[in-house]
Amino acid sequence: MKVTTQSVNFNAESTLLDFIQNRMNKLDLFYDRTIGADVFLKVINTSEKENKIAELKLHVPGDVFVVKKKCKTFEEAVDSACGSLERKLVKKKTKPTVLHPPKIS
Repeated sequence: MKVTTQSVNFNAESTLLDFIQNRMNKLDLFYDRTIGADVFLKVINTSEKENKIAELKLHVPGDVFVVKKKCKTFEEAVDSACGSLERKLVKKKTKPTVLHPPKIS
């Protein structure tokens, strides 16, 4: 899967980028028709310990899933967001496609 990562207000290290790529690749196990993903990493300048935000946009045919998580580390935020995406993908995969019935006049 093609994953585009953007970091806001900091430069992401290669180990973090590798972690994100590997974690996003695991989503293919739940739904094999994924097109790509955009990952936005942000640091908020506050006194809180949970000041790191990961926003994931997963592109699948006919839909885009967006998940945003705020945690102490980017790894934790990405892992938590991927867990939410896994549940959404399983739900999409098991949900039958709805065809609109013809209109009766």
